Amino acid sequence: MTHASVLPLALRTLPLPLRVLLTAFLLTVGIGFLAALYLIYLQDVDPHREMGMGSVAAITEKYYGNRSNSRLESALRGAMADRVAPADRDVILTWLADGARAEDFAAIEPILDRNCNTCHRPSSGLPIPPLTTQEEVQAVAKVDRGISLLGLARVSHVHLFGISILFLLTGTIFALSRFSARWRLTIMVLPFVAMWADIASWWLTRYEPVFAYVVVAGGALMGVALAAQIILSLWELWLAPAPPSAPCATPGP
Repeated sequence: MTHASVLPLALRTLPLPLRVLLTAFLLTVGIGFLAALYLIYLQDVDPHREMGMGSVAAITEKYYGNRSNSRLESALRGAMADRVAPADRDVILTWLADGARAEDFAAIEPILDRNCNTCHRPSSGLPIPPLTTQEEVQAVAKVDRGISLLGLARVSHVHLFGISILFLLTGTIFALSRFSARWRLTIMVLPFVAMWADIASWWLTRYEPVFAYVVVAGGALMGVALAAQIILSLWELWLAPAPPSAPCATPGP
C-alpha cells in the first residue's frame, strides 16, 4: 500500500472557497482600517488643522489638555466648532470668559439642550462628558487637563480587547504564508508592539506632552504592520507560485 506525502498547510494550497472567504475578510479589515483613519482625521486632525495645529499638537491637546483653556472652550474652538452656530458659540464663550458663573447658566442651557445634549447625556454610553446639568457643565468649564483617567481606562480596554482580536485573526492568516519564519514572526508581533506603545503613550501624554510623538509613531507603525499582513497574505492567496506537488512515498512492506 502506498501513501502520498501531505503538503504543509499554506495559504496557496487552501480550497478555493476558503481562500475566497479569507480574501473577503482581509479586504473588509483593510477598508475598515481606512475608515477608522478617516474618522480620526475628521474628529482629531482636521478641526485642529483649521486652527493651524499639527497632528502632534492635536494629540497633545486631547490627552494633556490645553492648560490655558477649559475643556469646553477647547472643544468649541476645535473638534466641536461646527456643531454649534457661531452666535450660540459666542454666547457660551462669553459665559466662560466671565467666570462660568452659576447664576448666568440659564443663558446657555437652551443652547446646550439644542446642540449638545443629544450625545452629551449620561445615558448615551459614549466616552464623553455629559452636559445636562449646571454641575456637569461647570466641571468641563475648568482648566482643560485632557481626557480623564476614567475616559482613558474606558477607551484603552476597548481598544486592547477589540484590536488584539483583529490582529490575532490577521496574524493567523499571515502565519500560513511561506515567507521565512523570521519575517513571519516579525510582522505578526509588530502590530501588537505598536498597539502597546500607542495606548501606553495615551496615558503618558496626559502627564508629559512629549509622548504625543510616540502616539503618532505607534499608530503609524500599527497601520504599516497591518497593511503588510493584509497585502502579503493576499499575495500568497492568489499570486504566489503554487508549491510543487509532494512526491509519493515509497511502498510500505
